[in-house]
Amino acid sequence: MRRAGLVALVACSLAVTAGCGDKAEEKTDTGGQGGGTEQVSLGFSQVGSESSWRVANTKSVQDSAVSAGIALDFQDGKQQQENQITAIRGFVQKKVDVIAFSPIVESGWDAVLQEAKDAKIPVILTDRAIDTTDTSLYRTLLGSDFVAEGRKAGQWLVDRYRGRQDDIKIVQIEGTTGSAPANHRRVGFTEAIESYPHLKVIDSKDGEFTREGGERVMKTFLAKHKDIDVVYAHNDEEGLGAIDALEAAGKKPGEDVLIITVDASRGGLEALAAGKLNFVVECNPLLGPQLMDLVKKAAAGETLPTRVVTDETVFDQAKAKEVLPTRQY
Repeated sequence: MRRAGLVALVACSLAVTAGCGDKAEEKTDTGGQGGGTEQVSLGFSQVGSESSWRVANTKSVQDSAVSAGIALDFQDGKQQQENQITAIRGFVQKKVDVIAFSPIVESGWDAVLQEAKDAKIPVILTDRAIDTTDTSLYRTLLGSDFVAEGRKAGQWLVDRYRGRQDDIKIVQIEGTTGSAPANHRRVGFTEAIESYPHLKVIDSKDGEFTREGGERVMKTFLAKHKDIDVVYAHNDEEGLGAIDALEAAGKKPGEDVLIITVDASRGGLEALAAGKLNFVVECNPLLGPQLMDLVKKAAAGETLPTRVVTDETVFDQAKAKEVLPTRQY
């Protein structure tokens, strides 16, 4: 009896051990800071939905979060910095694992990002940079090189009018005042054309990155200036608005007035293929997969590169026609 009892006890012990082992195997680590079954949580504050580029960017982030198994708390800033600051403070209170945001403007973030730093929550900038002397407030910046985009736009113009001596009058429809893309695309464009005095920017105004803003600004330019040779718009939406204003004024966009834009959205490439735009610099909005990879690494405490630049190209009419059938945005 004693022997039978001992065998039963050993068998029971083995069964319990095997049961614990099965439970441990069922426990999966999704990469959260706490390990185990904890899911990585991401608080993301978006600029808004001012353009097709931004809509595509939002969809990329949301879809990629689902694919990566990341719990996404998405907040729309609706073009107001105050809304984004409130959202970031909310993320801190919720104790998310990582915060990412696309800043509406460059300045005014130090205080709220210090709060995130104090809470030991890593911050990732997407699409746009911030103006701060304390780079420890964020871990990395993922997005385009806006200065390079401006240079590409300016270089096309230099090549287009190479050898010309007469003045080429340029108007610039800028993006939202104070935003990184507006500031840097202006700088890059200026750098590219500054050695060519016949390329003259005669006026520049904020079109707020919207089609309506681009149309409004272009109407102002047409009323103010008798001769305009070139429009440089900081995004496709503004360029499409410029087309609307030029056509309303009886002019042929792409012929009477050349138009350069940045983004390479479907709408922009369609206008380029139709000959209403002349040159488009790409700014890729599909940052979601790269962002989720960075989020997982940040949540795990890994070291991130301070800058991650997306690969981008430029488009003329022929190239636009070639890529349009498979364009994702």
